[in-house]
Amino acid sequence: MITIRNITLRRGVKVVLQDAGVVLQPGEKVGLIGRNGAGKSSLFSLLAGRLHADAGDVEIPPRWRLGEVAQDMPDSEDGATDFVLQGDIPLQAAQAELAAAEAADDGDAIAHAHLALDEAGAFDARSRAEALLLGLGFRSEQLHAAVNSFSGGWRMRLQLARALMCPAELLLLDEPTNHLDLDALVWLEAWLKRYDGLMIVISHDREFLDAVTRVIVHLDEGQLVRYTGNYTAFEEMRAERLMQAQAAFSKQQDRIAHLQRFIDRFKAKASKAKQAQSRVKALARMERLAPAMTASDFSFEFREPASLPNPMLSFDTLACGYGKRAIVSNFSRSVLAGQRIGILGANGQGKSTLVKTIAGDLPLISGTTTQGKGLVIGYFAQQELDVLQLDDGALMHMVRLARDVGPAAREQQLRDFLGQFRFTGDMVTQAVGSLSGGEKARLVLAMLVWQRPNLLLLDEPTNHLDLTTREALSIALNEFEGTVMLVSHDRALLRETCDEFWLVARGRVEPFDGDLDDYQKWLLEVSRAAARGQPMPEPPRAPVVDSVKDKPAAAAVPRPSAPPPAATRDERKNAKQARAKQSEATRPLRTELQRIDERLGRLANEKQVLEQQLAQPNTSSEAYAELGRNLAHAAAETAMLEERWLELQSELEALQAGG
Repeated sequence: MITIRNITLRRGVKVVLQDAGVVLQPGEKVGLIGRNGAGKSSLFSLLAGRLHADAGDVEIPPRWRLGEVAQDMPDSEDGATDFVLQGDIPLQAAQAELAAAEAADDGDAIAHAHLALDEAGAFDARSRAEALLLGLGFRSEQLHAAVNSFSGGWRMRLQLARALMCPAELLLLDEPTNHLDLDALVWLEAWLKRYDGLMIVISHDREFLDAVTRVIVHLDEGQLVRYTGNYTAFEEMRAERLMQAQAAFSKQQDRIAHLQRFIDRFKAKASKAKQAQSRVKALARMERLAPAMTASDFSFEFREPASLPNPMLSFDTLACGYGKRAIVSNFSRSVLAGQRIGILGANGQGKSTLVKTIAGDLPLISGTTTQGKGLVIGYFAQQELDVLQLDDGALMHMVRLARDVGPAAREQQLRDFLGQFRFTGDMVTQAVGSLSGGEKARLVLAMLVWQRPNLLLLDEPTNHLDLTTREALSIALNEFEGTVMLVSHDRALLRETCDEFWLVARGRVEPFDGDLDDYQKWLLEVSRAAARGQPMPEPPRAPVVDSVKDKPAAAAVPRPSAPPPAATRDERKNAKQARAKQSEATRPLRTELQRIDERLGRLANEKQVLEQQLAQPNTSSEAYAELGRNLAHAAAETAMLEERWLELQSELEALQAGG
């Protein structure tokens, strides 16, 4: 097992860990979570031996092998499969041993090397490496392509496959889902569930954490707190713990205030001076509790669009790709105001190509695109963070945007606006190159919001966002009055914001008749068909209606299967009104529950004091009897209030379920 005991770790002047500790058992699937900049990657470096603690101990079994995704971009002429095989350290050692034995013509050493090769699984190593690559989305013809022929995202997949190839007792994964599409993500989840070593994963993907982890370690304010269960269980337990901590803090503050009032009132009165002095000492001895603190909430909203053209866009026999090579062809469809469209499909099928073409970054190969009058596109590209001016600050980016794109604004207005995205003080002039990935992503979101778009094209917007910012983005998208077209591997974001899905596959874009669970089932069918050498099964298709007269069916522009956009907006407004109505209906119950909670807290304090007094020696029989009666009364009132609390809670839950 791994034991972290009283660890203190500093990075520069920042204290990342302060007297922190946790114990992790073999075979556990652990999610390491915390806000951006909390020190999660530093903890990984500590476990990997790249950093050393300023104080404390880290105990890792010396025989344990470490599997970790290298963060450098590989540049090699080796084939993809050979590159992945190099991650199998025991296999590489056995092959080196055999080569040395054969060079020395040592029969015993050759026999020993062959035994080591057998133990390392050399006979099926290549097929295992190829299975990893295929599962992560590589095509058969890419298995032997040179590493340096792949783009950056695919090279990082190669690094992930190489780490998974290593038969390690400890596997460290830092944001392994960032460069994966949903197909590869589903496969990775299944692989990690079968992994029998100790796995620690850093991820901001809620559904991924729920699927693969059974322990959560929360790094917060320099401390490591262990929770049993997946991320959803952590949220529930964390909320309960914060409530208990805040209740204990409130009780102590009441006690401190009571003691202080007594001291202030009687410290100058001779007959009470002794009692006042005893309370001064009690106050000094009291171990002060800190208030329950959480990371400040982050929220933002998209501005109301100046207009909502309907349709926003119309495509007629669109073909898009690079040069003369079409990746998506014969695409005819309209995008209406208020639609929420999730774009699904494996990497390489053309999702980003389609979005870039709609945004105008790629020219059409053929076909036509008709834009609605007043269309304003807000485009978040995967590589958007790379095109920021690294030497300039956030304020300079906003000044240029307001000047070149609009709307125009004074510097103070831009500073105030950036403050909504947590860019305050000197941070607005800090070079973007020194910001974290999450801070850069927030800047891009701020620039997007400023432009006041009515059509949002979002291509993997969550790659560098922590859970808090992802939740803020989800809320903002749901409240946005315009149209959203979203490419993302974050299933929680897709579920929460999209009303319908398009599937990009086999050179076509078609409506997908189903939700994300249906999509994952279809992916499983595709995987099984591929394993059996059968053709790809047809995806579920939503019914389409030919809405263009005097055109052949191939060029028809079908209506989306989603309800009219006005209904979608009305539904959101009705839901908001329903929540407000429910809140008003349940307010009396919640108020009474709060009063009972406060009274129960005071009773618990009174019972503790009475029990301490009863335990005092030399208590007279009369005083003992009086204390006993008071304790019995407090216990009876507690029981009565607890019964009432349960009744109120049941009524509240019934109202909330019915609302």
